[in-house]
Amino acid sequence: MKAFKKRAVSALAALTAFGLLAGCTGNSEGTTAAGGSTTSSSKTPITLKVEVFDRGNSPSGVTVSNNPMTQWIQQSFGDPNNMKLEFTPVPRTQEVEKLNVMMASGDAPDIVFTYDANVVFNYVQQGGLADLGKLIDQHGPNLKSYLGEATLKYGQFDGVQYAIPARRVYLGKYSSMIRKDWLDKLGLPVPQTTDEVYKTLKAFKEKKPGGDQTIPLGFFLGAASYEPLVWSFIKNTSEEEKYGSMMMLGSREYPVLMPGHKDAFRFLNKLYNEGLVSPDFALDKDKKKMWQDIMTGKVGMYAEDAGDSYKTTPGVYPILEKNVQGAKLQPIDPYTNEEGKHAKPGYQPAGMFIMVPKFSKNAEAAVKYLNWMAQKDVLTRLVYGEEGKNHKLVDGLPVLMDNDETKNLLYNPGDNAIISNDIDFGSEDKNLKAKSLVLPENYRADAMVSYKNGLTDGAAPLRFPRPIQAEVKNGKALLDKYEQMLVKSMMAKPDSFDKTYDDALKDFMSSGGDAIQKERQEAYKSMKK
Repeated sequence: MKAFKKRAVSALAALTAFGLLAGCTGNSEGTTAAGGSTTSSSKTPITLKVEVFDRGNSPSGVTVSNNPMTQWIQQSFGDPNNMKLEFTPVPRTQEVEKLNVMMASGDAPDIVFTYDANVVFNYVQQGGLADLGKLIDQHGPNLKSYLGEATLKYGQFDGVQYAIPARRVYLGKYSSMIRKDWLDKLGLPVPQTTDEVYKTLKAFKEKKPGGDQTIPLGFFLGAASYEPLVWSFIKNTSEEEKYGSMMMLGSREYPVLMPGHKDAFRFLNKLYNEGLVSPDFALDKDKKKMWQDIMTGKVGMYAEDAGDSYKTTPGVYPILEKNVQGAKLQPIDPYTNEEGKHAKPGYQPAGMFIMVPKFSKNAEAAVKYLNWMAQKDVLTRLVYGEEGKNHKLVDGLPVLMDNDETKNLLYNPGDNAIISNDIDFGSEDKNLKAKSLVLPENYRADAMVSYKNGLTDGAAPLRFPRPIQAEVKNGKALLDKYEQMLVKSMMAKPDSFDKTYDDALKDFMSSGGDAIQKERQEAYKSMKK
């Protein structure tokens, strides 16, 4: 991070010398916050560069930067507004690293984005982002209406609108899945509590309904595996203690110092030592091994991002059904806290943060593009394609058609609709139904249950008026430390657990955790004055 900051400051200083970081010099129409003209009446077309995720899955003959959807965007928005749209691919798995390099070198597109608020705050501190407030007032009526003030506030830093947060319609995260056919075979009920989960896993271990390689609880080294279980042990406490004990590491909030956290790790240690979880979980950071074990019929239960098993990619449930005759997965929400609630983290109403670099000459054009996007018919076209060709309406909601043209057009549905994670169809029931309608028909009812599980008793991250600088500085390194603490604690011998956990927590705190806790406590007191 220090190296990036040094490069970024140098690049920004150089750009300032050439006048590219100058603020708005007047109120003349067509002048951006960065001093560049974006009026559509200009004879020379404006080139508006837009970041797009490259997931490495483009069909043959097209790319994420040149495909039928980007061509439609050009025809529908670019041509009428005298703009040429250029889409800049950024590898999804390296998006922050790539974005840092582009921002530091001054090569970033006019529209960039990230899910990490700490990255945004870094750019704000370095003077690298355009103030979009007045431009949104002038050219973003659709944006303001669709996002709403509650969402837009997530992009404000010290009262300045440096980012446009995408609206996150579905705020749920996790649901669990269980092999219902195993339960039926063994005469077991569906587990309803954390204690019942343990009993069920023990029965799976003993009876081996998946054969000699039975894995009672599928587990990988990722938040979707450990967060639902960890949060079931967290005890309710005062607001002040919550603000001081949570830590935002990357884009997730971790209850590191909350009462019950050590008990959660102790329980995971018990599961590991009794052979109830995936034995090689520590090496499985991309969950490919867990998916493979599920698809080959070895896993009895697992947690996931709600609805993932029903999707055609990676095709977990469809492939399981092909591999194992009679296999049946059922969505469940079994982890419970001391109050009997299914406590779990949820998302904040803001998704990714959309930004315009201060050196961009096209801030006004960028806002106009996002404002165009914030129309229901445009969002629907970007996510679902053309009615009658790529989707049909069922009860007023779009359903994708099963044809090659649709698959090739919408292989990454939503990646071009950057102002919204999902589309708001007017009510929670309609939104959940719309999410399920993109899935094969035989999975839709269960998917609805999974999505509802993700919402049940979910809690959005706590929010301060400004990012915690110690989290900005130490967040990524401490996330690695946290997962190291998890691995060490789970794999320790039971009689060594306390020392292993305490030593790992001490290392975590001395590596930046102490600074985060202190700053959060001070920020809470300031917030309450």
